[in-house]
Amino acid sequence: MKCRHCGSELSLPFLDLGSAPPSNAYLTQAALRAPEVWFPLRLLVCESCWLVQTEDHAGREALFTEDYAYFSSFSTSWLAHAERYVQDMAARFGLGADSMVAEVAANDGYLLQYVRQAGIPCYGIEPTASTAAAARAKGIEIVERFFGVALAGELAAKDRQADLIAANNVLAHVPDINDFVAGFARLLKPQGVATFEFPHLMRMVEETQFDTAYHEHYSYLSLLAVERIFKANGLTIFDVEELPTHGGSLRILAQRSDAGSHPVSDAVAALRARESAAGMDSPAFYAGFQAKAERVKDDLFAFLIEAKRQGLKIGAYGAAAKGNTLLNFAGVRPDLLPYVVDRNPAKQGRFMPGSRIPIVAEDHLKADRPDFVLILPWNLCEEVTAQLAYVRDWGGRFVTAVPRLTVTEGRDGG
Repeated sequence: MKCRHCGSELSLPFLDLGSAPPSNAYLTQAALRAPEVWFPLRLLVCESCWLVQTEDHAGREALFTEDYAYFSSFSTSWLAHAERYVQDMAARFGLGADSMVAEVAANDGYLLQYVRQAGIPCYGIEPTASTAAAARAKGIEIVERFFGVALAGELAAKDRQADLIAANNVLAHVPDINDFVAGFARLLKPQGVATFEFPHLMRMVEETQFDTAYHEHYSYLSLLAVERIFKANGLTIFDVEELPTHGGSLRILAQRSDAGSHPVSDAVAALRARESAAGMDSPAFYAGFQAKAERVKDDLFAFLIEAKRQGLKIGAYGAAAKGNTLLNFAGVRPDLLPYVVDRNPAKQGRFMPGSRIPIVAEDHLKADRPDFVLILPWNLCEEVTAQLAYVRDWGGRFVTAVPRLTVTEGRDGG
């Protein structure tokens, strides 16, 4: 396999999770009677540009289908994050009624709804029909296409260039990262700004967040790698912020290399130096991650086996993609974990891909009163434990597996 950015041959292994079906390919009752398609799930490191990437096995059309079930608006903390972003960007860059904001991977309109409320003209680009329809229901204009140079050129020719382009949690999701990034340089106005948010590879390694690896994530990103990719495709990074979202993310602010005039913040050089000091531009940084992932897998499986032997009841919360990675790597099936609760009606009544664990509504949890609730989206642990605080009323406890197996205390302290 060749690097999807620089074309170098890849040989340095980072993580091998065996095989798994696409992480958002939730199954219907009818689909249970049919075979599933599984793909190898293996990550490699480019020793030329230090882009970490998933081996190519599944094309984007196979992953981002018309019934794509990930809707951003079901997380209240993520909605609050989006609202703050709109307020901050509008104030920082003087956005108003004469501006244009575009969002690439607009999903269900979770962010652009706040842009509209601020009276700023906007539109979204979103290839999945299910989420695009949800965004349109909020009154948001959606271009239902995959983004790249071709679409950016079409939009620019129609005078749709933007003062601000938002791209949250999508840079990792694109197979042709050069074409994708180059599209921003085409769609931005000369003094426009593009922002990108993505999980930080440094945090992934430091906190054993191996379950963020799945086929939809073609790339795992550091500032070192992203700077190279942007420079090669007409963008210059002028600021970077570290965010707590998704277990630790970066927000990159970029401008057109040929026209942008924003001064480069000291934060860029500071983070670049930290990544270099951590060894992210050397093979040693990527060694040992496999063993850490296997420890998490073994600890979770042992916990579930022991709970079953003791006759304790367990349910899970959050039918998230990262949960599917974890459960399939650990070999967990309904005999050890009988159900997963999710607030998203589009997932309820379906089954987790691979593990085929039923996805149910929250009422099921209240009726079952399990001894343990395994929180699969550990990045939302605080939000979920607050939402499910009533679990402690019957002495139930919460469990997370990443970065290490952690069990909260029950109502009586034990």
